[in-house]
Amino acid sequence: MKINEVLLEKLEKLSMIEIKDEKKEEMIKNLSEIVNFVENLSELDLTNKDASFATLNGGTPFREDLPSKNPEIIEIILKNAPKKEDNFFAVPKIIE
Repeated sequence: MKINEVLLEKLEKLSMIEIKDEKKEEMIKNLSEIVNFVENLSELDLTNKDASFATLNGGTPFREDLPSKNPEIIEIILKNAPKKEDNFFAVPKIIE
């Protein structure tokens, strides 16, 4: 599939986004790379493969889920918060 200006305009309309003119060539290039990659998948021979194949047949290895508290991480996250109270995000009340 060839990505061109016409197709990009259709995609803009369908996705309801606007791509600036200076970014359109870059977007066409990126979308073309994605489409080419996906088209490579059609070259795979899947005739003897079960359509319901899953990697979870042998089970999933679990690790013990242990809580941990790292004050440094809390500080890093909260420094980006517009409002904070104690060690929590402060958000507007939405339920009376």
